[in-house]
Amino acid sequence: MSSGNPSGAESPEPVRFREAILYWLKLGFISFGGPAGQISMMHQELVEKRRWISEQRFLHALNYTMVLPGPEAQQLATYIGWLMHGVWGGVAAGVLFVLPSLFILITLTWVYLSFGDVDMVAGVLYGIKPAVTAIVVFAAYRIGSRALTNNVLKSIALLAFIAIFVFDVSFPYIVLIAALMGYGGSRLAPEKFKAGAHQSGSSTSYGKALIDDDTSVPEHARFNGFRFILYLVVGLLLGLTVLLVLSMAYGWQGTLTQMGWFFTKAALVTFGGAYAVLPYVYQGAVEQYAWLTSIQMIDGLALGETTPGPLIMIVAFVGFVGGWTKELFGPDMVFIAGVAGASIATLYTFLPSFLFILLGGPFVEASRGDLKFTAPLTAITAAVVGVIINLACFFAYHVLWPQGYSGEFEWVSAAIGVFAFTALFKYKAGIIPVIFSCATAGWLYFLIT
Repeated sequence: MSSGNPSGAESPEPVRFREAILYWLKLGFISFGGPAGQISMMHQELVEKRRWISEQRFLHALNYTMVLPGPEAQQLATYIGWLMHGVWGGVAAGVLFVLPSLFILITLTWVYLSFGDVDMVAGVLYGIKPAVTAIVVFAAYRIGSRALTNNVLKSIALLAFIAIFVFDVSFPYIVLIAALMGYGGSRLAPEKFKAGAHQSGSSTSYGKALIDDDTSVPEHARFNGFRFILYLVVGLLLGLTVLLVLSMAYGWQGTLTQMGWFFTKAALVTFGGAYAVLPYVYQGAVEQYAWLTSIQMIDGLALGETTPGPLIMIVAFVGFVGGWTKELFGPDMVFIAGVAGASIATLYTFLPSFLFILLGGPFVEASRGDLKFTAPLTAITAAVVGVIINLACFFAYHVLWPQGYSGEFEWVSAAIGVFAFTALFKYKAGIIPVIFSCATAGWLYFLIT
C-alpha cells in the first residue's frame, strides 16, 4: 500500500489500477454516514493516509461535485478515480461505490417484503421510523445553518416550503424558480447571493501527494473535443438504448420504461442531496405511479440509512418494491421483477453522474483555483432547506399519526424521535448508533406489548 508517512517529504509510489479498484470496492462496503461521513472517510484515507491526492486538489474536485445534481460523494469518488486512471478509473470508482449498496438493499428489501409482518421486523422498523424523522430534521438544521446566511436566503427557503407543503408544487419547478430568483438577485443584491468554496477543516500539511498541488494535469484529464463527443454519445446511447428496448418490450407506459424515464428526471434535480429529492420521488413513486405506499417509502428510507452507499440508493428500494408489487413478470417471478426494477432505477439515477464528471472534469481541471459557486445555485441550496423541512413534516405526520389525525397519537414513537434528535444534536452521536439504539427500543416495545 502506498500510505507512507503523512509528514514525509517523498511522494508516494504510483498506484496500480488493481490497488485502486480494491480500495473503491472496500469503500463501497464501509461508506456509512451519509455524504458528509463518506467525504470525510475519503479525505482521511486518500489525502491524509495514502496521499493519493493533495488536499487542495481534493477540495477543488469536491467544490465541483457540490455544484452538480446528484450524490456528491459518489461523484467525488468518480472524479478522483478518473483523475488517477482515466475513464475506466472513474467508471470503476463510481460503480464500486454503488454496487455493494445495491446488492445489500435488494437483499434487505426482499426480507422486508417477505417477512415485514413478522413481529421482530415490525418492531425494528417501528423504532427506526422516528429515528429517520429525527435525522431528516437534523439534516434540515445542519444544512440550513450553513446555507441560510441572510434574510433573503431564509425567505427563499420559506417560500420553497410553502410552495411544496401548501400548494404541492413539484420539486423541479421549485429548483427552476429558485435558480431564476438567484439569477435576478445576483444583479439586484449580489452580496446576498455570494457563496464561497467548501472550506477545509484543517490547514495541516500531509506531505507530498501523488497528485499534488503543482502536479500537471494528465493528458486524459485535458479537454479533447473528440473524447467529449465520444463520452456524450456513448452515455446517451446507453440510456436511450435501454429505454428503447424497454419501450419495445413493455410499451412506453410500461412500469420499467416509466421507471427509467422518471429516475432520469430525478437524477437531474437532486440538488442538495437525497433528502432534497425524496419529496419528488415520493410525488412520482407514491402519488403518480403507485409503485409503493407512503409507509413503505418511510420504511425504505429507514433501510437506506442503515446500509452503506449514497442515501439516494433508496431508489433501488423504490424500484424493487414497484417491480414486486406490479408483478411485472407474473406472480411466480416477483423477486426477478424486483431486481429488474431496482437495477433500472439505479442505472438511470447514476448514469448522469458519470457523464457530469467525464464531460465536465477537463473544464474543472483547467479552471483549478478559479471555480466559484453561482448565485442561482446559492438560491437553489436555500430552497432545498425548505424542501427538506417539508419532508420532515411528511415523515412526522405518518410516524406520529399512522391512522391520520383522527387516530391515536404514537407517544412511544415521539419519545424515540426526541431521543434520536437529542443524541444527534446535543451529543453529536453517529447515525448508525442512533438507528441501532432506536431499532432496539422498537423491538423491545413490540416484545413487551
